[in-house]
Amino acid sequence: MGTEGHSRRVIAGRYRLEEKLGRGGMGVVWRATDRLLGRSVAVKELPYDDTLSAAEARRQRDRTLREARAVAQLSHPHIIVVHDVVEDDERPYIVMELVEGGTLADRLAGQGPVDAAEAARIGVDLLGALRAAHASGVLHRDLKPDNVLLEAGTDRVVLTDFGIAQVQGAPTLTENGSFVGSPEYTAPERMSGVRTGPESDLWSLGALLCAALSGESPFHRDSLGGVLHAVVVGDIRPPAEAGPLLPVVHGLLERDPDRRLDADRAERMLRAFLTTGRTPAAPPPGYAPVLRVVPGGRSADATAPPPPAAAGAPGSEPREETREEPFLRQPTRRVLVAAVLVAAMAGVGVSAAALLRSDGDGEGGPLPTRSAPRTPATGSASPTGSHAPTAAP
Repeated sequence: MGTEGHSRRVIAGRYRLEEKLGRGGMGVVWRATDRLLGRSVAVKELPYDDTLSAAEARRQRDRTLREARAVAQLSHPHIIVVHDVVEDDERPYIVMELVEGGTLADRLAGQGPVDAAEAARIGVDLLGALRAAHASGVLHRDLKPDNVLLEAGTDRVVLTDFGIAQVQGAPTLTENGSFVGSPEYTAPERMSGVRTGPESDLWSLGALLCAALSGESPFHRDSLGGVLHAVVVGDIRPPAEAGPLLPVVHGLLERDPDRRLDADRAERMLRAFLTTGRTPAAPPPGYAPVLRVVPGGRSADATAPPPPAAAGAPGSEPREETREEPFLRQPTRRVLVAAVLVAAMAGVGVSAAALLRSDGDGEGGPLPTRSAPRTPATGSASPTGSHAPTAAP
């Protein structure tokens, strides 16, 4: 078992920190012993920002503790159990169950992609976890292979690292000017700041299923700007390995959150595949009507007949009943959103114009070819008994 360090600190007079299991942007996770109950636990030590004023630091701690307590109310076999939330020396700590085993990212790096049946099993378990969280108003916001544990000996799937979870309705794009989440797995509406909700976690699940089946997210690129382009503008091209589950993947990776496959339908489709070996077509008839663009930049339901011409208007052509095209389905606006995002995120050494070449109709230009599967960098902060790698957002 790989560990990064040792400590014998005792926090809150009860939890003895022993071995560092991982480190990530949302804190450090330790193997620890609960001296009161005599059991092993995982303790997440949340980062301390010494640039904040005392009042700002207190507000941040209060928000972190409030959100952690919301997660602690969740009870589901596929959600990490939060035992306690404590403060020590004005720093918050989250005490969780210790799951012995590696992450899905570990498994992909060590053994390669999983088959369709295993991906479907993982998807069903994660959908159950997300439904329980969403029913309590908790959004995960960082669903990716690094935050999915596979328990040794049982292969139980456990959704962990709710470190950036938010109670529904809270701000989502930035905190203290920094992007919150992993861009390769982040829904376009979250990137744009237009909205966030349970649908955003479902997009992340679609990207995760692709990664489980092929070894990497379909939105992986060699630069942050390339990732933003792929998520917000580029053609969505699931890997060939996603073929058996393609209806589910396509339904989850729908850019318009109002048309995205919901958790109930996605779970039923994956269960059908596990039972029959075939995935039903998605979306179901009438669930997400196909829109066609009509003059004036609007769109209409392609399955609905146009209304009749108005009486007493000889020679007039039938008028189509129209409705506004959703924001993120408008190509020009998607390009503008991506450009703003590229400009707003620090560390992108390439211009928005170069990233978002237009071919005349507002769609982005050619995308880079898919790179070979990569091995995640080490350093995750997942509550696991083995070294847990992660890719920095």
